[in-house]
Formats: sequence, C-alpha cells, structure tokens
Amino acid sequence: MNMKTKKRGSRERKIGVWDCKRHYSLSWSYIKECKNQIYFILALILGSALVGLIYQPPEIYDLIQKFLQDLLSQTQELNWWQMIIFILNNNLQTSFFSMIFGVFFGIFPVLAGFSNGYVLGFVAEKAVAIGGLLTLWRLLPHGIFEFPAIILSLALGMRFGMFWFAGKGKKKKEFFRRLDSSMRVFLFVVLPLLIIAAIIEGILIVILS
Repeated sequence: MNMKTKKRGSRERKIGVWDCKRHYSLSWSYIKECKNQIYFILALILGSALVGLIYQPPEIYDLIQKFLQDLLSQTQELNWWQMIIFILNNNLQTSFFSMIFGVFFGIFPVLAGFSNGYVLGFVAEKAVAIGGLLTLWRLLPHGIFEFPAIILSLALGMRFGMFWFAGKGKKKKEFFRRLDSSMRVFLFVVLPLLIIAAIIEGILIVILS
C-alpha cells in the first residue's frame, strides 16, 4: 500500500456518523451533481400540476376524491402530536421509496413526480373553488419544507437509476457510490426538512380545522 492509499483510507475512516460537517459537505456536492434531475422533476411536477388544474375526467376525479376522503377519515380524530407523526410517516415512506425504487432506470420517481404534481393541481383547483385564491396562502406554509424534500428525493431516485448507463465495468461502482450518496443526502438533508414540514403542517392543520 502506497502513501496515497494510506492517506485516502485514513481520510475515509475519519468520516464517522457524527462528523456532520463532512457529511453535509458531501451531501451538497452530490445535490449539485443531481441538478439536472432536480430541474427535470421540478418542471415535471409543475407541468403535471397544470394538467391537474385543467383536466379532471370523472374517473380520476372520483379516485382522488375517495383518496382524500380516506385520508380525512384517518386524521380527523388526531391531536397535533399524532398528526405530526402521521404526516412524517407518510412523507418519509413516499420520499424514501421514491428514492430507492429509482434503481429501476429512474422510472418510478418520474411516475411519482407526475402523480404528485397532478394531485397538487387537482387539490389547488378545488381549494380555490371553495375558498378563493387566499386559500392557497394557507397551504403555502405546508410546502415550504416538504416540497423541496419531495423534489430532492425524486431527483435522487432518478440519479440513482441512471447508474445503468455508466460505462463498461463501472456499473457496480456507480451503484454503490450513488446509493451511499443518496442515503447520506436523505439522512442529513431530506429527513430534517420532512421533520420541520411535519411539525408545521401538523400544528397548522389542527389549529385551522
């Protein structure tokens, strides 16, 4: 083992679980690497939200209405603490599985991005129809932290799935590199955003209901 390898190995061993500064530095470096996927997911969600605003066939309308009613029935008796746990659990599952299932060529995050955007547009249209444009301002605090976390998770999933297109002999290396980087970003960036979003959203829902 030469001196360069020793130094690299020593540097890697220093990156422990509690070395937050280093983990955040690596996380933001990988987020920059995912910038094209972030832009794509953002454009996809905004585009599908526009579709949800103007195109609401009866079959999809009934499906989303049933989903929203089921969601309401699950949450209407919850206090603010239970609401926070419920929201955090749902968002964690959505974000984590969107990222991990991106391994299949990044297809799942794209589908999830389109469906989330469509539902967002659908709900926004109904909210405005019932309560006017000011209703959207009440929804804004919910998404300040949650929206970036969801976009980032979907972008990570897309980036993860693109390891299949790495050069010959590099697929295995890229698989583990992107998996490791995605998990780091999820733990140190996405998770804190989702926790803050759940606290804000849970308290506001209970107060405003």
